[in-house]
Amino acid sequence: MTRVAFLGLGHMGLPMAFNLAKAGHEVIGFDVVPAAIDAARAGGLVVADAGTDAAASADVVITMFPSGRHVIDAYRDGLLAATAPGTLFIDCSTIAVDEAREAHALAEAAGHRSLDAPVSGGVVGAENATLAFMVGGSDEDFEAARPLLEAMGRRVVHCGGAGLGQAAKVCNNMILAVSQIAVAEAFVLGERLGLSHQALFDVASNASGQCWALTTNCPVPGPVPTSPANRDYQPGFAGALMSKDLGLAEQAIDLTGVDARMGLLAREIYKEFADGAGAGQDFSGIITTIRAESRGAASA
Repeated sequence: MTRVAFLGLGHMGLPMAFNLAKAGHEVIGFDVVPAAIDAARAGGLVVADAGTDAAASADVVITMFPSGRHVIDAYRDGLLAATAPGTLFIDCSTIAVDEAREAHALAEAAGHRSLDAPVSGGVVGAENATLAFMVGGSDEDFEAARPLLEAMGRRVVHCGGAGLGQAAKVCNNMILAVSQIAVAEAFVLGERLGLSHQALFDVASNASGQCWALTTNCPVPGPVPTSPANRDYQPGFAGALMSKDLGLAEQAIDLTGVDARMGLLAREIYKEFADGAGAGQDFSGIITTIRAESRGAASA
């Protein structure tokens, strides 16, 4: 059994913390949002009065925060100082690569161990303990964290040194965003040509167009009953989060000078979607914007 402080009990963090507790670990949680604290207590999780209180006696501190600034500020504002030397910090937030490396450096300077371990799989993956973890840090720290990560996820991949878990996440989500837009455009094109959703799905899902954005996150109701399209595009993975992740990709593109025109265009499209009609929708809801902005006859 490992004593774990889990800080950040939102839509992703709370079910992750629950899964650690179910696996037999001693979990103490904290969140700055009162409703998250109430939900944690209602589910039977022990909750501390402050993040530093939760971390004070922990072997491992896991953070799941909205941004890199939240992570770095928490580390600097007492979280690192509150823990015993050698505590393992695992940040599961999705943040910029340079922010992840700064967090690593802060933890190591304070005498601690550190991993960046962003996740993929959304709320459903968090609830079902089927997340994918992309991990950056030393081999030794990765092996120490593996049992905890495997209690929350199905696939755990060591991507290399500090920050490379975040590097893998930003690359993966850029692929996903471009794919989701392409699938949505194809379905709108199929509608205008008179092709049924089911027929296009049956062809593409068994041909070279097959991808996760089609077979799991199909943007039209019907072919994949569990996709967000069948529940009015309730997230899932919100368009605002995809826009945020593509902003991190844009930073990485600028930093490296890569000619990533599709990634930058996806960033532009998802930013407009999240700031406008797509507010609060799953990112597969981008199809509604593509329909609205397409010329010609109404969809079939």
